[in-house]
Amino acid sequence: MASDSTLGEYLRSSRSRVTPAEAGLSSAPTVRRVTGLRREEVAELAGVSVDYYARLEQGRERSPSPQMLDAISRALRLDVDARAHLFRIAGVGPTIDGDRESVHPSLLALVDRFDDSAAYVLGRAFDVLATNTPAAALLAPFAPESNMTRILFTHPLARVIYPEWQRMASATVHALRLNAGLFPRDSSIRELVAELTAASPKFTELWNDQTAGGLTRAFKVFDHPEAGRVELTYQTFEVKDAPGQQLLVGTPEPGSISEQALSSLALRPGQRG
Repeated sequence: MASDSTLGEYLRSSRSRVTPAEAGLSSAPTVRRVTGLRREEVAELAGVSVDYYARLEQGRERSPSPQMLDAISRALRLDVDARAHLFRIAGVGPTIDGDRESVHPSLLALVDRFDDSAAYVLGRAFDVLATNTPAAALLAPFAPESNMTRILFTHPLARVIYPEWQRMASATVHALRLNAGLFPRDSSIRELVAELTAASPKFTELWNDQTAGGLTRAFKVFDHPEAGRVELTYQTFEVKDAPGQQLLVGTPEPGSISEQALSSLALRPGQRG
């Protein structure tokens, strides 16, 4: 387990987001002193004793079984990513660790093949490890900073270039928390979280929300200082032979102004990163 308090904090946060009605507890009283479900209600839904569940939240029970965690995840209505995060921070099932990432030459070659899209590789702490020409051009205003989370929460141009900043920021922090559970011994994630917790109240607020979820298909809008408005649909792919790395590919609508803007931006001299 990552720490005695991590599991308890995650369980408390998760049950606070489930209403009695969502859990099928139609007879629950209307006046409640807690947000979401009570401990007793989670225990009932999971088929465990109230004492056992309370010990889990308090950090006094440190060896939950996979079956127990599965029952609790169903009671808390956790989705796939959130359930996986629960298992990892409870120390159940494999965790993936290793040396700091380097991008394999074959992946670098693949990234460069996306001529009409913005493609880049992210590491575990969301450092940009590699880009193709269009992606380098889009991210050039943030140079020399290359960590996407740090850009979102500390760079003065972030909220200008990303008009839908709030949605992007939330998704990024939730995905970073998922990675923190996947790679509990990764110092780059721990150091980044400590840095941004000290530097950004908004990051701290989102981090303390305890939500975990992976990067998925997303529509992103850029108000680029040179290219203007660029709209891209991103797909995210896990790099299976390099755990923690993700390939993101942002594609404009064919024949759109965004396609023209991205193509024009990539042709400008000095944009290759």
